[in-house]
Amino acid sequence: MSNVVIAAAWMIGAITSFTLMAVAGRTVSTELDTFEIMLFRSLTGIFIVVSVAIARGTFSQIGRGRLGLHATRNIFHFTGQNLWFYAITMIPLAQVFALEFTTPVWVILLSPLLLKERITAVALISAAIGFLGILIVARPDPANISLGLMAAAGCAVFFALTAIFTRKLTQTETITSILFYLTVMQATFGLICAGYDGDIAIPSTAALPWVILIGCAGLLAHFCLTKALSIAPVSIVMPIDFVRLPTIAIVGVLLYQEPLEVWVFVGAALIFAANYLNINYALRAARA
Repeated sequence: MSNVVIAAAWMIGAITSFTLMAVAGRTVSTELDTFEIMLFRSLTGIFIVVSVAIARGTFSQIGRGRLGLHATRNIFHFTGQNLWFYAITMIPLAQVFALEFTTPVWVILLSPLLLKERITAVALISAAIGFLGILIVARPDPANISLGLMAAAGCAVFFALTAIFTRKLTQTETITSILFYLTVMQATFGLICAGYDGDIAIPSTAALPWVILIGCAGLLAHFCLTKALSIAPVSIVMPIDFVRLPTIAIVGVLLYQEPLEVWVFVGAALIFAANYLNINYALRAARA
């Protein structure tokens, strides 16, 4: 079996997991706020990460040398994930996913500031095309702007910051260490934010399976995506990942009677083209 087929199979797992997390998040949002969702998602994640680390003998890889960097990375991720969970309850799922695809555009613009990486002319062109896609998806005007749209756009910025600081962490930290502090710190943040008023809702019997699904699907999605990228080039994996958009659009129509808006797909196609242009250029430059 070719590497492309194997990578595609892993990406089907990632797309399925991201879709299930969106459906589960919207389902429990009637009972839990975003901070409570993050709290219980992270508690589920702690159990999974610690169990796998012990089973694989990698628990000893968890150190305390980069706690500050872990904290910074997880504050950004916690913020972005809360905005994402809020957005999926406020606007069509396809719109959320389309705006989430702008994360690489923000990485292009923020990397020179935070990683001291040189920004190329192609990267700037890619960013400009990506922002045109954002404008088409969001169609900003006083009648159209909503908190849901702003949350979806904002989550992409914080996911980009998460990716940049994850890149810094991978220089010295193992995946076990990164995932352990991801779940532990975000459980702490969730507990503080959900419990500031002294009232933390406990998932009902009906909601508990969905909460556990959110925790499992979140970890599984990133694991599948990482496995796909370890098998096949980004230039192959990324177009497969784009299937997330029509998949979630169909789910939105079937489960929530959300409209299929052609402009969401037009804008998302531009965002995809911008990301693909930059990735292809980077791959060619690396081979030169």
